[in-house]
Amino acid sequence: MISLRHVSKRFPGTRAPAVGDLSLEIAQGETVVLVGPSGCGKTTTMRMINRLIEPTSGEIWLDGRNVLQQDPVQLRRGIGYVIQSIGLLPHRTVAQNIATVPRLVGWDDTKVDRRVQELAGLLELDPELLGRYPAELSGGQRQRVGVARALAVDPPVMLMDEPFAAVDPIVRARLQDQFVDIQERIRKTIVFVTHDIDEAIKMADRIAILNRGGVVEQFASPEEILREPANDFVKEFVGAERGLKRLALIRVADIEVEPGPVVAPEATAEEARRVIASFPFDWTSVVQQGELLGWIDLAALDGHARVADLTPRPFSAYVTAASSLRQALDSIVTSRTQVAVVAREGQRYLGILTLQRISKEIVS
Repeated sequence: MISLRHVSKRFPGTRAPAVGDLSLEIAQGETVVLVGPSGCGKTTTMRMINRLIEPTSGEIWLDGRNVLQQDPVQLRRGIGYVIQSIGLLPHRTVAQNIATVPRLVGWDDTKVDRRVQELAGLLELDPELLGRYPAELSGGQRQRVGVARALAVDPPVMLMDEPFAAVDPIVRARLQDQFVDIQERIRKTIVFVTHDIDEAIKMADRIAILNRGGVVEQFASPEEILREPANDFVKEFVGAERGLKRLALIRVADIEVEPGPVVAPEATAEEARRVIASFPFDWTSVVQQGELLGWIDLAALDGHARVADLTPRPFSAYVTAASSLRQALDSIVTSRTQVAVVAREGQRYLGILTLQRISKEIVS
């Protein structure tokens, strides 16, 4: 979808080029994140794609067409663009801001209104916000409006320049999660610029780690970069805790969980004791026809004949198949049982995850 071929940019009065000799191939529907230290040329590279900055040399192809041979205004109208400062027009309502590009390209009122409503639903914007002005919105709401405006004419390509950097960490995490979910459904081709390697790991299909002058030190999936950094620059930029960061990329569904100790409510206390004795724990899960009821410990069995005489305690560490191993690890270290129980919808018991099981993924 996007091909940068030996692209360079040298600004007047500078000794070194902002971008020297950069080549990248970005597939259709892929999210590629450009990340690197200040001055590495990541924003310059992104802005050359829609010709907000003109390259000094090289070629940039978009969906089989050379962008340097296209009218820049028409080119930009077909590319979604989201920036950190959002850039909403303060004198226009939310609906009017979202409708900016559809109006410019000549959509009729009915089509524009339908698209505004559709995007409001997609980005979870309350319909009552559509008549408000940007100054009346929270930072997170303004950012979602900026994304909606970029998506308005359904462009095949989106450029996002640190779009979530201006909001607080909690809102930022929610926006990231929401956008990842949306991207799984709409599959736009996205070039995303950030200085935050954790954001890059979370958002990207592939990450291009740039050094000064637009030098690509490594261009690979987040998992590969964390597992096998190409050189010391990448290793230092990614930072410590590479193993823990890899856990955020692995879902519980991707690994084999352990069965763990399990008894039915109909089991006798002696049967429950034997099950507990076969595991390095002092407790057992209670499962009835596949449904997780909770857990009981060894001491609770004293004076009782059957498991059904007890009320199982709910697990505090609870994860699903869709949870990341990093989430599971957080649950484990804060749990009294030192495990995370794995269940799916309807409290259907799948097994347990232990610290030892997760540690194998860190070192693999």
